[in-house]
Amino acid sequence: MISALRNRRLAVVVTVWMTFFFTSPALAAMIPSQGSSAPSLAQDLASIQAALENKLVQEKLSAYGLTPDEVKAKLSSLSPAQTHTLAQASNDVLAGGDGVGFVIGVLIIIILVIVILKLLNKEIIIR
Repeated sequence: MISALRNRRLAVVVTVWMTFFFTSPALAAMIPSQGSSAPSLAQDLASIQAALENKLVQEKLSAYGLTPDEVKAKLSSLSPAQTHTLAQASNDVLAGGDGVGFVIGVLIIIILVIVILKLLNKEIIIR
């Protein structure tokens, strides 16, 4: 009798535990329509223009011997597919930045390592 009561309690505890802690919530999301996912030509041209305003991009283009007028002429002669490809590439350029953040991060890590070594009374010898 005690064994059956104990098993029943165990079954109730396991059922409650599984119900509240091992159930996953239902995941739902809106499905975007076909028209809203395709970027327009104006959006592509805007992202290309933003990338062309970047100082590094301007320096590279001038290093290749291209003037801003030549770049505009080339942009107007591109097909919509080529414009979209260039816009995707320009988004990658803008996401990468100019590397200043990376250099600052590396310098902060170096300074932290030096501070930690000094706190541990270690000598830093650079040869």
